Amino acid sequence: MIGFVYPDGTENFEYDVRGLLTSFFPGEEIRKIPRPLSEEEARAAGFRVVYAVPDPDFSLPYEEIKNTFKRRVYDELHVITGTDLPWGTLTGIRPTKLIMQLLEEGRRPAAVAEHMRRTYYLDGEKLSLAIAIAQRERAVLAGLSGPEGWSLYTGIPFCPSRCSYCSFTSYPIDKAASKVEPYLETLFYELEQSIPLMKGVTPDTIYIGGGTPTALSASQLDRLLDKICGLVPADRVKEFTVEAGRPDSITPEKLKVMRSYPVTRISVNPQTMQQRTLDTIGRRHTVEDILRAFGMARDAGFDNINMDLILGLPGESAADVRNTLAQLAPLAPESLTVHALTIKRASRLRHEGGENGEEDRFGPAYEKEEPAAMMRAAAAGAQEMGLFPYYLYRQKNMAGNLENVGYALPGKEGLYNILIMEEKQSILAAGAGNISKAVYPDGRIERADNVKGLEEYRLRIEEMIERKRKLWL
Repeated sequence: MIGFVYPDGTENFEYDVRGLLTSFFPGEEIRKIPRPLSEEEARAAGFRVVYAVPDPDFSLPYEEIKNTFKRRVYDELHVITGTDLPWGTLTGIRPTKLIMQLLEEGRRPAAVAEHMRRTYYLDGEKLSLAIAIAQRERAVLAGLSGPEGWSLYTGIPFCPSRCSYCSFTSYPIDKAASKVEPYLETLFYELEQSIPLMKGVTPDTIYIGGGTPTALSASQLDRLLDKICGLVPADRVKEFTVEAGRPDSITPEKLKVMRSYPVTRISVNPQTMQQRTLDTIGRRHTVEDILRAFGMARDAGFDNINMDLILGLPGESAADVRNTLAQLAPLAPESLTVHALTIKRASRLRHEGGENGEEDRFGPAYEKEEPAAMMRAAAAGAQEMGLFPYYLYRQKNMAGNLENVGYALPGKEGLYNILIMEEKQSILAAGAGNISKAVYPDGRIERADNVKGLEEYRLRIEEMIERKRKLWL
């Protein structure tokens, strides 16, 4: 266990310091120690490391106090561990948002780079990546509606099976079959009541995610798309995505249904092309199924297909990542989203040890150098396919303290992905476990979340709708 003691007046920085401690000591339990407990007493209680957080300089402006404080903590942890973090003191999920703000202030990229290095300790590789992405995002956002625009997200919380790393709101559809129709009825009602709050403005993007939307039957998927297209002019949106996701949920009938509506972009997500890994993580399909599903999507006429990968799955190495990219290259997907494995509390993988415990479970993924090697292998593979990085975000407990990066052909960037990360416009989100976000002209952002449980969502739907009314009326 690791304990840390805060000086008085720094309670507002607890989240940031905890993020740094988690990054420097992955897998360790971190517990806050009350000030009266001495370091000797804490060690006697079983703490391996007791870290006294340094006192900040309270004479500085608040933001400068926070950043100076975080740098002092980082410096101490660097001395203790002998390591550095690729993203420096940044613990939030949107590092490119900071860079975007600086660019919009009129600063040149070189000045932005110097500020980010000095203020947040970013290393050169990550800084170059983040600035390149922020510049590309700015160019894409220039073609969208801006703050007065909005996007529609609709969540389908069902999957063919639950993957061991998953922490999303998702239910195996064979076990929840009796709940699908009641869920759809409630979802349709929420859409009917919520979309009019946007006052007839056409959304920039529509995104149907999950779960796995194509876990629905072809007729259920048809009804869902018909409902959405009856409520918004879907043929006028700039991007309409359906996350087909699991190859074992894709059929010619469902692809035909999607092609009968103005769906412009789909995902076929392998996560890996290593069969042993697919078996380990609970994906009930084969590598051949991935190739077959992608071929069916091409035959159906889809010309904008994304594929998701997860780096750091149990037992995988950088060599496996290179092999996966080599297998995907002949398919020539228009975009590739690369995720560094994140072990969350709600995932089954967090609670399932291998024969030799944690190290056996994750294998090379959590060795010191391997995650970075995996990310470099993925970046090189994407570049060889002609794909450029266009969006980025980070999460807690990521392998190697790395990042998730979206790569795409020019003109095939996922618009919704950029909008949700940069928070430039409102997102109306319908379905269990989803969060709506209102972005106001003054830059203020407010959120309204939906409950996660299927039955609770059905019983409390009026409450969910009322929360949205408070955002937009």
